Amino acid sequence: MTDLLAIGTRKGLWLARSEDGRRTWELGEPHLLAQEVAAVCVDTRRSRPRILAGIQYGHWGPTVMWSDDLGASWQETESGAIRFPEDAGAALERVWQLRPDSADRPDVVWAGCEPHSLWRSTDGGCSFSLVRGHWDHPHRPTWEPGGGGGAVHTILPDPASDRVTIAMSTGGVYVSEDGGQRWEPRNLGITAPFLPEPPEYGQCVHKVAVDAADPDTMVAQNHFGVFRTEDAGRHWSSIADGLPADFGFPIAASPSVPGTAWVVPLVADMQRVPPAGRLRVHRTRDGGATWTESADGLPDGAWTAVMRDAFCVDEDDPTGVYVGTRDGCVYASADEGDSFTLVADHLPDVLAVRAVRLP
Repeated sequence: MTDLLAIGTRKGLWLARSEDGRRTWELGEPHLLAQEVAAVCVDTRRSRPRILAGIQYGHWGPTVMWSDDLGASWQETESGAIRFPEDAGAALERVWQLRPDSADRPDVVWAGCEPHSLWRSTDGGCSFSLVRGHWDHPHRPTWEPGGGGGAVHTILPDPASDRVTIAMSTGGVYVSEDGGQRWEPRNLGITAPFLPEPPEYGQCVHKVAVDAADPDTMVAQNHFGVFRTEDAGRHWSSIADGLPADFGFPIAASPSVPGTAWVVPLVADMQRVPPAGRLRVHRTRDGGATWTESADGLPDGAWTAVMRDAFCVDEDDPTGVYVGTRDGCVYASADEGDSFTLVADHLPDVLAVRAVRLP
């Protein structure tokens, strides 16, 4: 059995493999070298796993490429996988998120992009259509860009219904119950200290993850604060007590153990480094009531950061946890974050990591 770790960076994509139950990893040669890979996913719903990469060509601009042979060759749609219709009056700036839908919808892939836009593919990611219900939302003209740009960076399709949950910087959490036609903001309880009063929308939510308990339970890392909802985002409560800082970019939830989630706290706001330069992952097993620090295998003197998609978990048992840093290091844990091993160092700025067990 092979575990695969896809690592998207500022200057290319690397693939690491483990053949021994995630104890050791072998890093391969770079793919798409010199191209920014800000989004990556490995779609294992197909007979042959497909790697999808949201790249930035530089002079040629952004697009989505795919490989059906684990990176040996790459393809792209001739006219571009993601193109705004003429009446939209916009151009694609960056692909921030690529998310396969459920196994019941094997050809559906979602993309979240900058400017704030949501896209849906029905051909496995070769081409995407703009989700007009989101693009035409009356709130869109007032969604402001965050520090890294205005983007849909989190897409959470519910495998048991037509619900789709997204998060935007800045814009907050929005939910559609009908597959993307109508959208409503669901941010009550998520703070926005940079505004005079708590708004209906406009929060700078950095990442959202679904708890294993049920699809109505989610956790969110905000620009300031860590939050949890048990009613699909209609009400959020702070779970930041016990953390050394409530700022950060990523959050991940266990796919199998209810109440278990991980965050990487950073000193807020503009410093954006680990407290005291000690890179640590913090884990809760009780829905955020308490947190414990994971330090084994993680460095001190690490004045770096972990971006929102440079952090993920796998679906193995026990859950694997993966951390990529802006100084080009990648760490892996095969024991739910108790201890970490170094997978790679001296890579370019790590922007995205995704881990799967190949069928």
